[in-house]
Amino acid sequence: MSTLFDPVRLERYTLQNRVVMAPMTRSRARFDGTPGDLAAEYYAQRASVGLIVAEGAQPSADGQGYLATPGIYADAHVAGWKAVTSAVHAKGARLFIQLMHAGRMSHPDNTSHHRPGVAPSAIAPGTGMFTPTGMQDVPVPRALSTEEVHRTVQDFRYAARRAVEAGADGVEIHGANAYLVQQFLASSANRRTDEFGGSIENRARFAIEVARAIAEEIGPDRTAIRLSPGTSIWGIDEGADGPDLYRYLVAELDKLGLAYLHIMHLGNDPLLADTRRRWKGPLILNRPRRARDLIGSDIVSGLAEMEAYGAMILANPDFVERLTSDAPMNDADPSTFYGGGAEGYIDYPALNQARAA
Repeated sequence: MSTLFDPVRLERYTLQNRVVMAPMTRSRARFDGTPGDLAAEYYAQRASVGLIVAEGAQPSADGQGYLATPGIYADAHVAGWKAVTSAVHAKGARLFIQLMHAGRMSHPDNTSHHRPGVAPSAIAPGTGMFTPTGMQDVPVPRALSTEEVHRTVQDFRYAARRAVEAGADGVEIHGANAYLVQQFLASSANRRTDEFGGSIENRARFAIEVARAIAEEIGPDRTAIRLSPGTSIWGIDEGADGPDLYRYLVAELDKLGLAYLHIMHLGNDPLLADTRRRWKGPLILNRPRRARDLIGSDIVSGLAEMEAYGAMILANPDFVERLTSDAPMNDADPSTFYGGGAEGYIDYPALNQARAA
């Protein structure tokens, strides 16, 4: 029987434990998309986990949605990420950079090019977004042409190559949380009539083509994907055939031999069981607001090989030590999640600091 603290083989890598730091947008990058000056320290502080999945980085200029998010396509981005990966590797952890194309979840005021967001179809998400002048409605995006969809697949491919150049151990495709990949999956956001819309197979095509292109570029053992079946935020509705879409998608992705599948589990237990049967590789499971006494339970049961945690690791840089010593946890401060400097970023106290105080 495996436990949370046992090593685990992740294709080409052996991780020091089965704790995963989930990707979390922190909005502290420079204006040009280079990771901020404190990013290396932030991630290195949390490198007692086995795997860090770094915050979503846009694979192209059109992939940016929020203020101060990092990119991974320009030379300056690669140089900035090299500092992060070197710091994490020095502490013994592995790091995958999440490739996040925001799609329609974007505002022109948040980007340097000031273009509208792009999406499968010209349908607004019906929500607001923080901008330099405060909250504004997210505008109607521009629908991608079929040729542009294929070019976007190549943007992901190129960004993956740049991530490896930056020292990342791999990349995780962000196919969750209402961003571009999930926008293609959801019938509420995808009204296309070409090969990327309509049927289950067509709506899943973009995700599969992105995964295949990246696997061809950097190897399937450095390619992963995150999914959140049943997400219903920001106008996303996958429809009555949503569960069947994921059954098809996971089975097709399994054929590619990817490094892992990362599931944000929102409560559909039968679908999760079907996913586990269809997915033969390592599975990372993220259950929002998991109670502390249930930490590690999915590994003990054999449902997952790894468990991912977000805010608890954000607030506790020595999360693994606190678990093994049954120490209390710091509480996360939501007011400092996005933007700003050191406060709420690199100043959460570790156990030794708390004891000294």
